[in-house]
Amino acid sequence: MKNIALSFFLSCASSIGYAQCPASPDHSERLSALIEAVQSAPDQVSAQLISNDMWDLWDNAPNETAQRMLDDGLARRAGYDLDGAMKAFEQLIEYCPDYAEGYNQRAFVRFIRKEYEPALADLERTIELSPNHIAAIAGKALTLIGLQRNEEAQVVLREALALNPWLKERQFLTEQAPTPKTDL
Repeated sequence: MKNIALSFFLSCASSIGYAQCPASPDHSERLSALIEAVQSAPDQVSAQLISNDMWDLWDNAPNETAQRMLDDGLARRAGYDLDGAMKAFEQLIEYCPDYAEGYNQRAFVRFIRKEYEPALADLERTIELSPNHIAAIAGKALTLIGLQRNEEAQVVLREALALNPWLKERQFLTEQAPTPKTDL
């Protein structure tokens, strides 16, 4: 019943237009502190707890309306309702075009569907809005792998790992190509 009511609200609200979405919360200082903490985390478990705190920041929508849209999309994706999740994230992006997580979550749905090019565009927008969004950077690396752009993926993956060396995506890291030697 809750999802039906939310869907009705969202469809009515989209037809009459939303009030303007407020600016996204500025969590940059807290995120910087968490990045420093994860870089010095002693083990995977500690790093995961810090990563969870990062997700709390990224998932903090600009207002209650945006939060409901995000939560609806996340619940739908978790329930494998990818069409419903996509619709919720598209409404969130329409309502809050400067909220990075809307793009990141839509990218994830597109990635699951193997729609790599549009996922990449969403991830690039996420990173533009939130340059230290480690999950989006890691997602971009995985998307580039899906596009078979492996060299570029390795560069991006290394960027993500420089921010959080404990990412599970580190399993996709390949040996760095040796630097060519020059004779002087």
